[in-house]
Amino acid sequence: MISSSSSPTTMDRDNNIPRFDWDLSFSAVVSSPSIGTDAIGAIEFDPSGEILATGGIARKIRIYRLNSLLGTSRDDDDDDHVESCICTPAKLSSLKWRPDLSGRVIGSGDYDGVVTEYDVEKGVPVFERDEHGGRKIWSVDYTLRNGSALGASGSDDGTVQMWDPRNGGLEETVRPGGGAAAICSVEFDPLGGNLLAVGCADRNAYVYDIRRLVDPIFVLDGHTKTVTYARFMDQHTIVTGSTDGSLKLWDIANGQLVVRTFRGHVNSRNFVGLSVWRHGGLVVSGSENDEVFVFDKRWGEPVWVRGLGGQTDRFGSDRRFVSSVCWRQTDEDWCTLVAGGSDGVLEIFSGIRN
Repeated sequence: MISSSSSPTTMDRDNNIPRFDWDLSFSAVVSSPSIGTDAIGAIEFDPSGEILATGGIARKIRIYRLNSLLGTSRDDDDDDHVESCICTPAKLSSLKWRPDLSGRVIGSGDYDGVVTEYDVEKGVPVFERDEHGGRKIWSVDYTLRNGSALGASGSDDGTVQMWDPRNGGLEETVRPGGGAAAICSVEFDPLGGNLLAVGCADRNAYVYDIRRLVDPIFVLDGHTKTVTYARFMDQHTIVTGSTDGSLKLWDIANGQLVVRTFRGHVNSRNFVGLSVWRHGGLVVSGSENDEVFVFDKRWGEPVWVRGLGGQTDRFGSDRRFVSSVCWRQTDEDWCTLVAGGSDGVLEIFSGIRN
């Protein structure tokens, strides 16, 4: 494993030792101006890959233009680089851009159990949905179906709800595992298929066909604690993350086969983020030891590890951890990774293929 203090290097190809094919290096850091806690719970690029949105405990959606962030230092004030800032009524756990509106509208899930969509340019809410009985929403996602957007939200109430964002009408409600456990993650197949992946606190991930949500077509049973994330690597492969301290790569084309288990990061209680870069076959996870871990889908060991600061945070706590991560999806020959900390600090890494 490459330690956080060393430079990531390409390793021996002949011996099939884990290697990192990308020259990924530090590009920028953006500090939070908030006085109180400002843990970042969500980081999302818009469809163009040029605009970045963050949200979390501070009850704000901050919008950045990526080019304006590159080259910033820890001493720079966040307000100098924010394109716009939208104040929200509750703490945010999830953000997702509407895929049918070209980056003009972003949806959020909050701690009060409300899905709200905001017009980013005007900074005002344009749609609100409060159907989870006031229970915390952990995840929101969208897909395009027959040219129109379809939304999904997962909540502490044990339900996944699919709805039409044009009018808020409920399409379907599903209760994975009987609905007794919180839903931590929902993701539609980003390549346009009919599948929905769900991470659940009952230690399982579930895969549904959205055309018929009566029963899951797969139950991914292999983790020993809460499944906090379920992400598509491609139409046949899903990556799950859990507070058991592991990530798993599942082949759903051949049943519920675990292809690989990734270990190295620390995760026993918090949401630390999980993102998949499909072009590069890379998986990134945050960690409770304040490090970012990158895995190549070909190996179970991390190929790149980077600490975010490694010091006590600005509130005097030494418990700072990586709380959210996100790959930029638009490029094939250039990779960009954004990581957010529990103190609201963003760090950006970028690089080219070796």
